[in-house]
Amino acid sequence: MEWIYDLKDPLWETVAGSILIFIVVILLTRIVGLRSFAKFTAFDFAFTIAIGSIISSTLTSKTSIIHGSIAIASLLFLTYIFSFLQRRIPFVNSLISNKPLLLMDKNKILFENLKHARIEKAQLIAKLREANVLDFNQVEAVILESTGDISVLHRSNSEIQMNSELIEGVRRKP
Repeated sequence: MEWIYDLKDPLWETVAGSILIFIVVILLTRIVGLRSFAKFTAFDFAFTIAIGSIISSTLTSKTSIIHGSIAIASLLFLTYIFSFLQRRIPFVNSLISNKPLLLMDKNKILFENLKHARIEKAQLIAKLREANVLDFNQVEAVILESTGDISVLHRSNSEIQMNSELIEGVRRKP
């Protein structure tokens, strides 16, 4: 029955190790930047990698099923705690997630922000083409989202004004 649970297994070490590796992955992802793992926040990426790693080690090594289950449960509990703290304490949210960054303000390209985000002008222009922008004067804002996606807010009708809530929380400077 050792494959289910071995009494020698240090379960608390597994919980602590899971939490530590999760935090390390979040920190490294934050350092590398938003474009590293497009479509994921640093938190999502860390969680996905950690769960995958735990499942892999449980299935391919001498780690017991109970050990792996405890590790997964500890990570799920950690995500529950973080989501609670993110809603209650804005500082925690800023530690875990990047704030969106303005790349273009109206028809002006913000080259300092592009450089900070490690995005080339050609990539920005490609996103404008994808959004069917025909002229820079149509652009209201281009934003590097916290997931690494680039959003283009533009107007095809000059009478429509952008609602300022759409860029609430977006950093104007890196």
